[in-house]
Amino acid sequence: MSEPRILVVGSTMVDLIAYAKRLPEAGETIVGDRFQIGLGGKGANQAVMAARFGVPVAMVNAVGDDAYGATHMKNFADEGIDTSWMRTVKGSSGVAPIWVDASGMNRIITILGANDATDPAVAVQAVNEFQPTIVVAQLETPQATTVAAFRAAREKGITTLLNPAPARPIVPELLSLTDWLTPNESEFAALFGGEATGPGADARIRAAADANKVNLIVTLGVEGAALALPGEPVRHVAAPKVPVVDTTGAGDSFVGAFSVGLVRGLEPMRAAELACACASASVQKHGTQSSYLSREEAQALLCGAVAEGRWPARLRQGAAKGTDLLRGEVVHVGLAGADQVAGPRVEL
Repeated sequence: MSEPRILVVGSTMVDLIAYAKRLPEAGETIVGDRFQIGLGGKGANQAVMAARFGVPVAMVNAVGDDAYGATHMKNFADEGIDTSWMRTVKGSSGVAPIWVDASGMNRIITILGANDATDPAVAVQAVNEFQPTIVVAQLETPQATTVAAFRAAREKGITTLLNPAPARPIVPELLSLTDWLTPNESEFAALFGGEATGPGADARIRAAADANKVNLIVTLGVEGAALALPGEPVRHVAAPKVPVVDTTGAGDSFVGAFSVGLVRGLEPMRAAELACACASASVQKHGTQSSYLSREEAQALLCGAVAEGRWPARLRQGAAKGTDLLRGEVVHVGLAGADQVAGPRVEL
């Protein structure tokens, strides 16, 4: 069996983050608390989170011929991400002004810049040459590029995962080529016209999955995630209860970790538990990629022994007890009592 690999066809952004106790009303100016510049973009975030688990990851994207673009390329090299299919084009790199309030909730505007130049032919080349186990994409790069990548993946029997963010209409061909769809609550409502929580939510999630012939996982913030798989009732994964500082990038952390779980052979529920644990860790720190588990923490989460005290400190309060993945079991994070649940062996 070939080595699991993740190809991300997605965006790069420079996050310009302003923190304030509350966000301004229309026409109002307020004094904020702090400002931070960080590296982001949904594609880059997901690639970085996945790479920290030690899985080979490659990125397809275009950056501008500016200082931001050069910084992204250096960051990918530092994270061990293959940039063979990255391209530099004339113009500005993508930027994302972000406002974060005292509760950790955010509002984001993305300026796509060079992301719009992400090339379909290069994406197909990456699928053919990198030979990934899964291709992951979002909606911050042209859908035509994602369609080309997913079509090439489908022809080779490679799994595809679409994170439909930011919310926008999805071209029918792209949806037809998608194996896994991972919206958050607001994206689910925008795409399918109903709420993903409250009375009747499971029926709405089940109907959306069946109508679009996808495996559907809806992220629900502090409520964790809901999974709709073919022929099964909707199942829920609870998130560890942790103090929230900044939710920016938490969804991307989830997608990156979930992709790792899938390619490492975890059952989808177990992959979702892994992803919820990573997202819960990220919301406890300021920033985007800077809030993610370190390489050491991520690999400890995947294969380290909780019993030996190597559970990442940020998650200990969300996992009262667990079990060692190296013994062929999966840490069942965030469910009632953090019970131990048997699962497939994970080889690193």
